Amino acid sequence: MVHTSYIEISKSAYKNNLKFIRSQVGSHVTISSVVKGNAYGHGIENAVKIAESAGIRHFSTFSTDEAIRVKTTTTKNSEIMIMGMVDNDSISYLIENEISFYVFDIDRLQAAIAASNSLGRKAKIHVEVETGFHRTGFEWDEKSKVAEMLINNRENLQLAGLCTHYAGAESIANYVRIKNQIKTYLEFKQWFQDKGLHFDKYHTACSAASLSYPETIMDMVRIGIAQYGFWPSQETYMLKFKQLAPNMKNPLKRLISWKSQVMSIKKVKIGEFVGYGNSYMASRNMTIALVPIGYCHGFSRNLSNLGKVLIHGKILPVVGTVTMNAISVDVTDLKEVQKRDEVVIIGRQKRNEITVASFGESTQQVNYELLTRLPHDIPRKIIS
Repeated sequence: MVHTSYIEISKSAYKNNLKFIRSQVGSHVTISSVVKGNAYGHGIENAVKIAESAGIRHFSTFSTDEAIRVKTTTTKNSEIMIMGMVDNDSISYLIENEISFYVFDIDRLQAAIAASNSLGRKAKIHVEVETGFHRTGFEWDEKSKVAEMLINNRENLQLAGLCTHYAGAESIANYVRIKNQIKTYLEFKQWFQDKGLHFDKYHTACSAASLSYPETIMDMVRIGIAQYGFWPSQETYMLKFKQLAPNMKNPLKRLISWKSQVMSIKKVKIGEFVGYGNSYMASRNMTIALVPIGYCHGFSRNLSNLGKVLIHGKILPVVGTVTMNAISVDVTDLKEVQKRDEVVIIGRQKRNEITVASFGESTQQVNYELLTRLPHDIPRKIIS
């Protein structure tokens, strides 16, 4: 093994998740696969290949660089949409490559019109409206100016979508806020329609909204974390749990497994300290396995003396301080542990499993953060 660890991405798990999501949103709704944050740590190139093999033909990214990665990977001429960062200088490239993008301020809308004029081709835009998230989106008092610009530049603009984003649909604590956002969005929609402005797709729902607020499922849903096999929150899962068939404990299957190997083995006598400092003293004569992953690989230093890994199907503790490139694991109770034995950091080995959730809880990280912090240079490979 050239690299110190590798990540496996399951194609069959993805197809399983997509089938469940489709059952929730309906057969005629476009599912846009959200691949921002390096496809939630799974790797954009891997995610696009797996998603297209499962029938997905629409992808959402945060930025132009992510969109380019999708563009160079797709073999199905899938649609690409940018939800966030677009430098005005990149708009001509997006128009030429038929990549759609959000507009949420006057400057970007003006830049889109100017680039369209210059190229003689329409810019495919999604108008984002502010409904209560207070991050991006046109304010209610900007609607008249926006409508005037859209009407006066019909020849330059394809109105690909009218959209918004919800402020925490995964938490019941935000219920009233989300309901108010839905109401505000519908008011924007009606107002634009009254002005004769109609959009190709009306879309507002992320994974959490799609699963918790059926009224947000419109022409398209933007599915991120759920397609990768994770519930947006425990609350989202509990809401759905009662609706699931009795034999369906969890319809979502995670795609990701993270594996390494034993690099070396060390004997430590009782009373000796393991690793840097004195955070761990051997309470018995011990056998320690060194595993070549550390905080530079995404195994948080907060997991010092707390983390767990799987070796020989057994859940084993990390002892001592997590270092930049390595962790020490207590393998005293294993028989015949050897160099190059498989180590599972996230995933299943025999009958036991270390989930992303259990891994993340020890570091106070949510699934989203832990996954997207996995370094890009850890090799990722697709398995069946």
